[in-house]
Amino acid sequence: MSLDLTSIRLQFPALSRPAVFLDNPGGTQITRASLERMRAYLVESNANHGGAYPTSRASDALVQAAREACADFLNASRPEEIVFGPNMTSLTFNISRALVRTFQPGDTLVVTRLDHDANIMPWVLAAEDRGCRVRWVDFHPEDCTLNMDDLRDALAEKPRLVAVGYASNAVGTINPLADIVRLAHEAGALIYVDAVQYAPHGPIDVQALECDFLVCSAYKFFGPHVGILYGRYDLLDGLRAYKVRPAPDDPPGKFETGTGNFEGYAGVLGALEYLEWVGKNYGEDEHDALTGRYSGRRLLLKQAMTAVQNYELELSRALLAELRAVPGLRLYGLADPERVVERVPTFSFTLEGIHPREIARRLGEAGIYVWDGNFYAQAVTERLGLEGSGGMVRVGATHYNTMDEVHRFGVELREIQAKRS
Repeated sequence: MSLDLTSIRLQFPALSRPAVFLDNPGGTQITRASLERMRAYLVESNANHGGAYPTSRASDALVQAAREACADFLNASRPEEIVFGPNMTSLTFNISRALVRTFQPGDTLVVTRLDHDANIMPWVLAAEDRGCRVRWVDFHPEDCTLNMDDLRDALAEKPRLVAVGYASNAVGTINPLADIVRLAHEAGALIYVDAVQYAPHGPIDVQALECDFLVCSAYKFFGPHVGILYGRYDLLDGLRAYKVRPAPDDPPGKFETGTGNFEGYAGVLGALEYLEWVGKNYGEDEHDALTGRYSGRRLLLKQAMTAVQNYELELSRALLAELRAVPGLRLYGLADPERVVERVPTFSFTLEGIHPREIARRLGEAGIYVWDGNFYAQAVTERLGLEGSGGMVRVGATHYNTMDEVHRFGVELREIQAKRS
């Protein structure tokens, strides 16, 4: 069953505004279910962790429910493999510090130039502290796909860890993650996956991927500003956490430093309840293909994300058509409509004769919200030679966007191009 965009959009209060939200790679709009969960938490069970009284016990139960929902979303083997944090960046800095102290001076860590800086600099800085070596893997500038030959060469050096993105937040490329995980493990390396950009667009199964760590952010999949880390329990259990003494000694609590954003965790639960609703109402076409591997909420969440993915393939093709119709526009990344399965609907471009900030400003005045700059993927804009000239304009759709919105964006962009000074 195809998505009913009218019903979908009613679940997002912000979408009642006369604006086209194509800034989704930087953060999606929040669901009504998430907002209601957060409000209910603050009114009914707002308390600190571990108390002997009713609101504290209710708060702890809700946090556990959110953890279990995240485990289902990612198909983790147990809830204790889910660590909450303020955002992906902070979680990665925290885990990188704990993990790299188990390495030896001279060990190699692999990062890629296609990644967000939050999956680069935590490892670069930790490597500096430990005396480790950083090996960079390049991408192909012509289509912004990862250079797999360069990766194989890096893995021949027997690194201890490979840090890689599931999908690029700058140019939309989906990396061949299953192959990368297999190759990394064959080389004896751990693998740390940044799935922030992929999580709103497709199903994730950490057990099928066999990745060691995977991190994402709820505000990119229709919830509040909360980071979520999956780590194999044996790895989390064996790491020494940087924590205060009274904090738990077992995962996940030993990595959740300080008082948690409990109302935010409630909002994560609400966002996943929204996706359950999507799976139940619009994921029936995917049921038979998925039911042998998943059941219960895990099945509904996979149905939801598969239905989202299928609709977004149409959005990607529509966005490509609009972008390719603009004279003087250069698109960075995969531009073949037949290869949209290899990307998420995140597209970045430059327009001859107009600064990216000016394009974003003019689109904003027309009620179309997009990003410009490097999007914290500085290694990408440096490699493409764009860092000193304002970077790129980024437009990113998600499943609540309509074909009419995509067309409106194209019309406005062509008008900007036609009126360029």
